[in-house]
Formats: sequence, structure tokens, C-alpha cells
Amino acid sequence: MPDVNETKAVELAKVLKEKQEAVNKAVDEVKGIGEELKGKLAKGDKVTEELKNDVDKLLTEVNGLKSQVHDMEQAQARNPVTPEGAKTLGSMVVKSEQFKGCANISQGDRLRIPINTKDLGSSDSVGFSAGALVQPHVTGLVPLPEQRLMVRDLLTPGNTDSNMIIVPRENTFVNSADVTPEGQYKPESNLGFTQETVAVVTIAHWLKATRQILSDASGLQSMIDGRLRYGLKLKEEQQLLNGTGNGEQITGLIPNATKFENESNIKTYTIIDQLRLAMLQVVLSGYSATGHVLNPVQWAEIEMAKDDIGRYVIGNPQGQAIPTLWGQPVVATPSMKHGEFLTGAFKMGAQIFDRWDMSINIAFNNEDDFVRNMVTILCEERLALAIYRKDAFVTGTLQGVSAEPKEPAQKAEGGKTK
Repeated sequence: MPDVNETKAVELAKVLKEKQEAVNKAVDEVKGIGEELKGKLAKGDKVTEELKNDVDKLLTEVNGLKSQVHDMEQAQARNPVTPEGAKTLGSMVVKSEQFKGCANISQGDRLRIPINTKDLGSSDSVGFSAGALVQPHVTGLVPLPEQRLMVRDLLTPGNTDSNMIIVPRENTFVNSADVTPEGQYKPESNLGFTQETVAVVTIAHWLKATRQILSDASGLQSMIDGRLRYGLKLKEEQQLLNGTGNGEQITGLIPNATKFENESNIKTYTIIDQLRLAMLQVVLSGYSATGHVLNPVQWAEIEMAKDDIGRYVIGNPQGQAIPTLWGQPVVATPSMKHGEFLTGAFKMGAQIFDRWDMSINIAFNNEDDFVRNMVTILCEERLALAIYRKDAFVTGTLQGVSAEPKEPAQKAEGGKTK
């Protein structure tokens, strides 16, 4: 349901358009009368008093309309119409019916706001107006550094209503397909499976805020988007890659990936070549690689690699395209250990299941919140990662192999080379 400010902004834009059209029409009429005056003067005709009054009237109307348009443009700049679909977690919270009714909640109650993550925009920027409950006070805050999280985007999305995921993993495949003569039995192929249970885990954190922030929708939105949502996705990124599966951790991709082996006859290769060889290893397992995950340091080294005459091999200092290597997207994240890589068939080899989309809980009477005039804001999600084929992922240390130096020829007695 759109908020009041959003509706007003749309109406204002409509009226502004109508006024601008009226200005253009009046200007055209003035031009027409001006041409008429010019013609009369050229012929030596006398300009009537009625024609002069018409000109004065139209000029007054144009000036009035221009003043109205200017005022409306100023109002629109203060309350712009925001693009549909550019939603963030924070904007969805402050626009929810639960949040709008929080003024009527008693001290002992708790406010829970479920969020459908499918409605969230993929951009990190806040592109949706929070609604001016109170005009926010903007300070000169310098935020902590943030990273762009994209590993989830490489995986096939899914949903579940269960606390456990049963993963049927294929471990054998007997391919008996063959040419079959007329009237003969057709050969039977066989698949062997083992079942693995994957637990749904909870990722959550909370922070304290003053109760007054509930009256500052823009401030609350910034806090949720900038810290709660970001912190949650940062931990999710680390777990998807490196989770050990112990305790309440996710069983991550890297601990379950196959170690890199050079399956080709190529003896020397660069780190760029090594990632192509890792793709080959994935292909030989029966899948096609759909992405790479690297540490930002290694990705910078690859982008800055130059040939013998100083030209960039793949990097483009002016390029703004999504990072790719060997035709597949590259995720550069500090969650990947320095010097290592992960290449795999992310879409087919694994799937992420969301049990709970991200939700926001606001408690008014937690610990000593009541006497300190504070609230506790909790952000959490529940998810599981199912890995279907471990050999669909390849990991290892990213390092090239150079040619072995030739041993110097030994000299025999008398100074001659053997």
C-alpha cells in the first residue's frame, strides 16, 4: 500500500505536467499575437487598445503560471517520485502495516515484521523513499567499509517449510546405452544414490537503538539497510563458502569441494590458465562451470596482468562490465581465503533453501530497554545449503607453474662440454 508522501508526489507530478502544458499554450498565444502586431506595424496599421489589453493579459497569465511551475518543481525536488521496484529491507520495514501501527503497541509487546526477500532490489543503494514521518537530520557519518556480496546469486534459489533437507546424492551411474537390434532387449542403466540430511540453520544479530528512532523512518531504514541487513548477508557469505557443518554451521562449498588437479597434458600455466583447467576438471565430472570465487587480491592481480609490451591481458581500466573470466562471472570477496579459489557448477551442483526470509523484530521491553528508553532490533533468517555433487566444485591454491630451469651442461676435463 503506497504511503501518503508517495501518493502526494504522484499527484504533484501530474499537476506540474498540466501547468507546464498551460504555460506552453499561453506562450504560443503570445507568439501569435506578437506576429499579428508585427504585421500591423509593418503595414502602418493602428494597434487597437483591445489588442494591447490581450497582450498584457496573456503576459500576466504566463508569468503567473511560470511562478506556479517553479513552486511545484521545488516541492517535487523535496518529495520525488521514487522508481517502482527499488526496494530495500529498511524501506519495506518502515512501509509495513506493522510498523505504522507501532505507536499503539504497549511496552511489553514485541513487533515482528516478516520480509519477502524476493521483493528486495539487488542494488546496494537505497532507492526507495522511507516516508517522511519526521524530516531526518543528516550527519557527517563516515560508514565502515562494505563489500559486495554475490555468492548467493551464483546458486540456484529455493524455499522450504521443513527444518531438515533430505539430499539424494548420486554416487554411481552405470551407462548401458547402446545400439539395440530389432526385437532385442534394450539395455538397462543404473543410478546409485545415498541420502544426506542437511539442517536448516539460523543466522541472526541484533542491536540497540533509542526509541525515538521509531519516529525517524529514514534513520531506521538506514540502520536496517546499512548494518542489520549487511551484517547478516556478510555472515551468510562466509558460511556459504567456509562453513564447517559443525554445530549449527552451514556445510560450506569449499570444505566439500574437490581438490584441484591438472587433468591436461599442459605442464606450465599461469593463474589464469589454472582457472581454465579447473573449469575442465568440472566438465570432466559431468557438469559445466558457471562461476569463479576469488579473493579481491588475486582478482586484482589477474586484472592487472600485462603482456610483453605492457598491454592488459584481460583488464580494462575504463570498463564497467560485470567481472568475468573464461566467459563466467567472477565473485571477488574477502570471504575467500587469500591465495585460494573456487570454481564450480553453482547452478547445478548446489542449491540454497530459504526457510525464513529476512525478518525484523522490534522489542520494547528487553532487558532494561524500558528505563533507558531504548528498543532492541533483531534481524534474522533461516536457510540451508544442499550440495548435490561435490566434484562439481574445484578448489585449491591459485598459483601458476613455470617451466623447470635446465641444468647447466657439465664440462669434462680439458674444458670441453660433455
